[in-house]
Amino acid sequence: MTPPAAFSFDTPGDAERAAELRRVKALATLVLASTLALFVVAKLLLNAHPVFGFIAAFAEAATIGGLADWYAVVALFKRPLGLPIPHTAIIQSNQARIADKLGEFIQVHFLEAGPVEAKLKEIDFGSFVADWLRDRKRSDDLARFALRLLPEAVSATESSGLMTFIIRRMSSQLQAIDLAPLAAGTLRGFVAEGRHQILFDDLLRVMHETLNQKETMGMIREKVRAELPTLLRLYRADKFLVNKIVASATAFFNEVRSDPKHPFRGEFDRMVLSFVDRLGTDQVYIDRIAGLKRDLLARPELADLARTVWANTRSFIERSASGETQVLQHHLAGMFVSAGDALAGDAELRDEINKGLVTVLRSFVADQKSGVSIFISDQVKAWDMAQLISLIEINIGRDLQYIRFNGSLIGGLAGLALYSVEFLLRLL
Repeated sequence: MTPPAAFSFDTPGDAERAAELRRVKALATLVLASTLALFVVAKLLLNAHPVFGFIAAFAEAATIGGLADWYAVVALFKRPLGLPIPHTAIIQSNQARIADKLGEFIQVHFLEAGPVEAKLKEIDFGSFVADWLRDRKRSDDLARFALRLLPEAVSATESSGLMTFIIRRMSSQLQAIDLAPLAAGTLRGFVAEGRHQILFDDLLRVMHETLNQKETMGMIREKVRAELPTLLRLYRADKFLVNKIVASATAFFNEVRSDPKHPFRGEFDRMVLSFVDRLGTDQVYIDRIAGLKRDLLARPELADLARTVWANTRSFIERSASGETQVLQHHLAGMFVSAGDALAGDAELRDEINKGLVTVLRSFVADQKSGVSIFISDQVKAWDMAQLISLIEINIGRDLQYIRFNGSLIGGLAGLALYSVEFLLRLL
């Protein structure tokens, strides 16, 4: 159970207000005693002069009025003279009901959807976030705070088995990907942008350079020489043929490379597109690609690479969190500042943030307002009422004591008026 709340009487001005309350209380009691004494004196001198009848009537009614208002003020906080009089010590006796009604009042009048939404709409959350992030020191502090949490988050990820779960999920997702249509679509886009022609030009260039190498020409000459009759070998016809073949091939390659609309390029386009179509629809290609994917994912080197990358990442995070390196912190802080600048310059995004936060907070308050009501009620019920009453008296008791002055004055005037009417009626 929550211990009773304690109140402090050391707030500025409390000592002065308590002293003023004691002074006003003493003055109100003095007035009450004075009216009582005046009543007694007037009654004793009643036969000396008729005016003392008016004074006695005033003093009597003033005393009664002062006593009644003293009773009313005291009964609000405690039992008059400690007597167990019903309907006294009103605040203490109704602590639970006051607590429930206060919580209900807050829930109904302060936490309703309309007032809450209207108040939330007055707040520019987007600008606040933007200004906060644009402050370099705040962004540095936020980056430092985030880095301190990262090592624990990494450790929790490893120890909780979350990393194993993530790896399995990633592996299953990769296994489920159908690479053949993906590869076909990628190649189709590659062809549509004409990038395959750049590859074709590079291929022609490589073929040209390869054909003109001495080693290549020597190999071709040996092949041609082996196929020629013996008589032609004597006239070195093999060298002539090789030179003609290489010269013709080189001329053809240069012709294709220099003419973007050469028919051979069209043939290459049709060949590539045909391959792309077969890649996406031919089951043989689909099965081969799927097999390559399975073999690649099953390679132990891939798992070792993933573990190495994760270990290096964890080490880098730990070194950044310990302050050994400031690279990650600087990057994070710069990212936060850039995000703040971007947000400050994007009124539409700020408006969306404001609307989103209003919706979220409005729903949150609507869901929690009954809990707030119960919390307020429980807190009030746990208060030490003796201390609370002392606190209330210090702050508003002075004004309540003036009720006693008014009671004496109004009561005295009422008594004087009634006595005057009675006196006039006796004269008639």
